Amino acid sequence: MASSGNFATLLNGLLYQVGTNTTYSLGNLKYQSSTSGEYSLQASTLAPSSGKWYAEMYVNTVGNLNFLCLVGDVGVSDTTNRDAYPNRTSNGGMGYAQTGFVRFNNSDTSSGYSTYTTGDIIQIAFDIDNTKVWFGKNNTWQNSGDPANGTNASYTNWTTTYGTLPRHWHVAGNIGNTGANTFNFGGDSSFGGAKTSGSANASDSNSVGNFFYTPPNNFLALSSSNLPLSDDIDPAQTDDDYPSKQFGVVTYTGNGGASQSITGLGFQPDLVWLKQRSASEAYSNNLIDSTRGRSKTLYSSRADAEATSASDRDFGTFDSDGFTVLDDYNTNMNQSSITNVAWCWRAGGGVTSSNTDGSITTTVQSSTSGGFSISKYTSNGSGQTFGHGLGATPDWFIIKKIDNQARNWMSWHKDVSTTTTGYFRFNTDNAEENDTLWNNTAPTSSVISVQKDTTEVNSPSGDSYICYAWRGIEGFSKFGKYTGNGNADGPFVYTGFRPRLIFVKLRNSAGDWWIQDTARSTFNPLSKYIAWNRNDAEATGIDVDFLSNGFKIRTSSGDFNSSGATILYGAWGDVPTKYGNTF
Repeated sequence: MASSGNFATLLNGLLYQVGTNTTYSLGNLKYQSSTSGEYSLQASTLAPSSGKWYAEMYVNTVGNLNFLCLVGDVGVSDTTNRDAYPNRTSNGGMGYAQTGFVRFNNSDTSSGYSTYTTGDIIQIAFDIDNTKVWFGKNNTWQNSGDPANGTNASYTNWTTTYGTLPRHWHVAGNIGNTGANTFNFGGDSSFGGAKTSGSANASDSNSVGNFFYTPPNNFLALSSSNLPLSDDIDPAQTDDDYPSKQFGVVTYTGNGGASQSITGLGFQPDLVWLKQRSASEAYSNNLIDSTRGRSKTLYSSRADAEATSASDRDFGTFDSDGFTVLDDYNTNMNQSSITNVAWCWRAGGGVTSSNTDGSITTTVQSSTSGGFSISKYTSNGSGQTFGHGLGATPDWFIIKKIDNQARNWMSWHKDVSTTTTGYFRFNTDNAEENDTLWNNTAPTSSVISVQKDTTEVNSPSGDSYICYAWRGIEGFSKFGKYTGNGNADGPFVYTGFRPRLIFVKLRNSAGDWWIQDTARSTFNPLSKYIAWNRNDAEATGIDVDFLSNGFKIRTSSGDFNSSGATILYGAWGDVPTKYGNTF
């Protein structure tokens, strides 16, 4: 199932703070002050300049200051006030305080509004085009307001431009003296589990979001899916140059029957990577691709040659909206009552071509817009190159000998210590190794080099190999490294999009290829982890926040955050920032 875009979170850096003890959790949706006399102000990552918008704030703890504020995007062209914080600029902010006061441009006025306290939900609706703001408490709009009809707004007629440029409006909150607030911009009506009953589980007028109260008619969630389409993106989505047709993750439960259709992916995949979640089986990490064909299965947790199934066994078909699994015979793809996850990539829709970029001719299918290719080649007994078809230098690839004998998976990442010799044994937890596997040559925009008589990548003659290769696409996928700090307040890794899937791998010491995704963990912090190189069932307890612009490590676990360690990662988003307003 495709997501409904990137919902706003709170900015990763503070707009204004007195003191140092403000902390963030729940994917940068909750923030709190732990020390008396300190206070801070934070604002949403999405700041539209037009339209009608809706958000909610849950009061976890009342401090000395609590405001739900609409604020201007200072610093766009306002040179006088570019360093000012919200509510301190001319025509800069409108707020509703816990005391029942209202605030405009840093001036408080007794309004007769209801006070609010711990456990209350504050609503905000704002119409930028008509310069109106409404505040509500527990589904009662203050000042007898009616946002749907545009009447009795809390504020009207504020300035919407910096000269000729539009102002951009955040939803913001101000806390102090041990206060704590949690925002919901459409992602979670429970506010991280704080509200367990009474929710409307309501979406906005575009059927986007999950709110505690029903948004006023035509007021929308702060989500990238609700932003206006850019002129260079096909509104009809008739092309394939957008992420939800390149990559996706689905979950399902096996039925133990003759077949089961897995739908909701939104495209026909070319690589289906299946893993059992709720059981530990020797053959539970299955890779099937349309280049080798539906009857051929590889196992990323094993060195085995590919297995071949009969026409009525194991994997069935690559379908327009997903795939079909058959009976539970060899590879545990449809075992009764066992939950599974499938990470899926599109390469060429099953259409292959002959690639002669290298000295070895390859069978290739590739999606240059999605940054993924599948290459199949036959060794010829000499140090050679083969074409990968990506159209740019790969950032990560894995190679597997598929016939005759068991051989390790071999992997290269752009941030290995030495790009000409570094590699990993992908089916193990081994640290990076260095050898002449790549013929002492880094990959290029057209070819990958493989060493003569190296059986894992280029045996003496006549054996077949498969290569899965990825490159980063701006706003969609990214590969890189970060340095662990060894504590629960771990590094923030910028990607430029909200991830759908990440993997992490220790570079210089043993560590598994750990996976987190938003299909198995549906809200922050994501805690369900699983490994590509292991047969183990899914486990919980490793926390990572997936944010609108990257991911934040929330664990001291060594494989994710060992102090001083270099940790490699790959990340994909199905509705990234670059194309987010298309969905």
